[in-house]
Amino acid sequence: MMEWRDQGALLSVRRYGESSAIIEVFTAEHGRHAGVVRGGAGRKIAPVLQPGAQLDLTWRARLETHLGSFTVEPVRSRAAAVMGDRLALSGLNAVTALLGFALPEREAHTALYARSVTMLDLLSHADAWPLAYLRWEMALLEELGFGLDLTRCAVTGSRDDLAYVSPKTGRAVSAEAAGEWADRLLPLPLCLLGQGPVSAAEIGEGLRVTGHFLAHWLAPSLGNRPLPEARARLIDLLERAPG
Repeated sequence: MMEWRDQGALLSVRRYGESSAIIEVFTAEHGRHAGVVRGGAGRKIAPVLQPGAQLDLTWRARLETHLGSFTVEPVRSRAAAVMGDRLALSGLNAVTALLGFALPEREAHTALYARSVTMLDLLSHADAWPLAYLRWEMALLEELGFGLDLTRCAVTGSRDDLAYVSPKTGRAVSAEAAGEWADRLLPLPLCLLGQGPVSAAEIGEGLRVTGHFLAHWLAPSLGNRPLPEARARLIDLLERAPG
């Protein structure tokens, strides 16, 4: 009998049989992992199994390759904290959907796990989380081998006047070096460089940059599956949000 215990954030739930559920979680030491929760569709446990929930988990299976079953204990709910905020709830759904989409199964990503838990906990802080979400998408790309190099100009090597990102290489380009090629490059908002005050419009520009590389670098590596609709819904709500 195989067994381990870990904490994790709940990514998704689907009904299994009459009363059980299959859940997918992102755990600290065991990565993205699925398993059956007996009675998971029942009135006692179902309210606990909300995406984003932090759970204490025990997984058991006869063999390591089996789906196995989870015993779950709630640590904290996150959906309840953002249920009255449509934008924050959309952020929660985008984080959990992208993790379920992008992470290889049963492969530990401890740094990304810690960052993702922090991101989910920030969703109740309306002024802080949109920028944190943008930086979280950057961290997701980095963790999975698709990190951007925004430290210096790809053409001149200069760290000054960085204004664009190459859509092909993911490297920064200065305004001077871009020249007549500027319209073929992605605008580089200062918030991706950790500079200046950050507006909603600038965060939107940053998400267009990360979205390009999620769609054109990450997704092809996963069989060209489309990005989760939850991300598109979040971007739409952010663009329509006041301020």
